[in-house]
Amino acid sequence: ITEAQVKNLFFLWNDALSTEDPIAVANRYSSDAVLLPTVSDVPRTNRDLIVDYFEGFLKKKPQGEILESNVIMGSNWAQDAGIYEFTMGADGSKVKGRYTFIYVFEDGEWKIAQHHSSVMPESIPTSQPITEAQVKNLFFLWNDALSTEDPIAVANRYSSDAVLLPTVSDVPRTNRDLIVDYFEGFLKKKPQGEILESNVIMGSNWAQDAGIYEFTMGADGSKVKGRYTFIYVFEDGEWKIAQHHSSVMPESIPTSQPITEAQVK
Repeated sequence: ITEAQVKNLFFLWNDALSTEDPIAVANRYSSDAVLLPTVSDVPRTNRDLIVDYFEGFLKKKPQGEILESNVIMGSNWAQDAGIYEFTMGADGSKVKGRYTFIYVFEDGEWKIAQHHSSVMPESIPTSQPITEAQVKNLFFLWNDALSTEDPIAVANRYSSDAVLLPTVSDVPRTNRDLIVDYFEGFLKKKPQGEILESNVIMGSNWAQDAGIYEFTMGADGSKVKGRYTFIYVFEDGEWKIAQHHSSVMPESIPTSQPITEAQVK
C-alpha cells in the first residue's frame, strides 16, 4: 500500500458516516477492532459496542475532513495519525479533534483495527482559580449594576442559561428577557444591597455564596432583609451568576391567626 492509498482509507470511513447507518460504519472496522471514541468514556472493544456508539454519533450527521495527516506503513498494517475536523449536519457546528487510525489487511481489504479519537486538549476548559474573598466580591459587581438602574446592565451579570428565583415574583426567570423584565420593576425601588452573612463554597469553575442580605430602597428609604443563594460559573472569561435564589425571611411572613366564629362575633 502507498502513503496516498493509506490516506484515502479515511474517505471510505467518512463515506460510511454519510450513509447514517451504524452498521455500514461498523463494517469499516476489523473483526477485533478497538475504538476509543471522542465523546464516550467507554472503550468500544467489539462490534456491538462500536455500532452502539455510532447509533448516537450519526444523529449529528457528521462529515469529516483531514487537516493534518502523518502516515507510517508496515507489513500488512499502516497508521494514519493527525488532526481532523467534523461538520455536524444536524446543527452546522464544527468540532476539531486528534485521530489515530491503525489499518490491517483482513479478508481482502483494509480495515480499521484501532481508532483513537480525542478532543483538542488545549480547548478543554481548565479550572479557573478563585479565592473565597473573590467570590464574596462578586456580589459587589451585581450590586454596582443595580445602582445603574439599567435592567440590561443587571441582566449582563447573569450567565447565558441563568435561572433567577426572585424575592417578589412567583415567576421563575429562566431566560434573559424574563430576567430583564423582573429588574425593570425592581429597579424602580432604587435598591442597594449589603451582605449581612455570607457562606462560600467553591468547586471547579463554579462557586456558591449563600446567606443573608439587606436592601435599602432609595425610592422610599425602606429596608428589606432576605436570604440569598448565588451560584457563579466561569463563562466567556468572567464569573457570571448561573443561579440566583432570593427569598424573604420566613419568620417575618405573617401567619394565619386562628379564630372561631364565636370569637369573631
